[in-house]
Amino acid sequence: MSEQGLQPEISEAGVPAELPQEVVTGSDAPVWESRSVAANAADVIGTVYVVKPGDTLRGIGNSTGAGSEAIAAANGLAAPYVLRPGQQLTIPGGRYHTVAQGETGIAIAYAYRVAWSDIVALNDLAEPYILRIGQKLKLPPGAQLAVSAGRTAPAAAPATRTGRIGELVVNIDDVVTGSQPAIAEGSAVPAARPARAPVAASVPVKVPDAFAGRFTWPLSGPLLTRFGPVGKGQISNGIDITATRGQPFRAAADGVVSYAGSEVAIYGGLILVSHGGGWVSAYGHAERIDVTRGQAVKAGQVLGSAGQSGFAESPKLHFELRKDRKPVDPLLYLPRK
Repeated sequence: MSEQGLQPEISEAGVPAELPQEVVTGSDAPVWESRSVAANAADVIGTVYVVKPGDTLRGIGNSTGAGSEAIAAANGLAAPYVLRPGQQLTIPGGRYHTVAQGETGIAIAYAYRVAWSDIVALNDLAEPYILRIGQKLKLPPGAQLAVSAGRTAPAAAPATRTGRIGELVVNIDDVVTGSQPAIAEGSAVPAARPARAPVAASVPVKVPDAFAGRFTWPLSGPLLTRFGPVGKGQISNGIDITATRGQPFRAAADGVVSYAGSEVAIYGGLILVSHGGGWVSAYGHAERIDVTRGQAVKAGQVLGSAGQSGFAESPKLHFELRKDRKPVDPLLYLPRK
């Protein structure tokens, strides 16, 4: 299959990445394994809806069975979604999943055997990527129902590390956009705290509203790999910095830890920090993780220790910057050495 998130990650050497054999100290259990998802979506026939006085986009979605986000995308509507009586709206037909409490995008995509990135695009989802209970997500073609697939998303972590990942292979974009648990609309998301304290898997991470700072180097050392093409048809989404095993690396800017674990096989120990405004920094190949999901961090704060976890051939730190999901060259945003 070609779906993103269901294929093995590709290493720098251009071969499928294997699961990391070592245990990364301080890794959190992945949120998407805490809540199973049943593939029980409903099919909706495409039609045209004529807006009546008092209609809202959400109400139209509920009455037609289609998602309000998908309706907005199909009709080129933007927030605050002002409708006028008599307006004709295309109701996009297809298969829709109704989100339940605590479900994550990664688990939903796994249940239907489709790529989460395709669901994000179809429904025009945006930061902070927190799903709401009752939200109807349009699924891409090929989404399988439970009757035919006989499969649900992975449940809480089994005993072995290999079984914990199993068939499910995720990438950084999946984690950035699909790891927030669904909550009721209007529910408050607790503010991040600087103390390292576990955040329940049922609680989303509070992403900063905006980013107005600057990025600093997470670790000092010679560059091993630059951003962009690296040969053999491979592309590096960040930079690799040579490190000594156990060398501390630091947050590149203020933010909130949105992920701290080792489920993205190629990078082993991985930390993602959300900075607001669509900015995310990533730190891979850690052998020790000193922060936890939902923790507020300051620029220069130690996040963990570099190592050789994942598919690293030598001790190093893989560092990425992403803006609105797209990797950008970190060297354009870091101070010149």
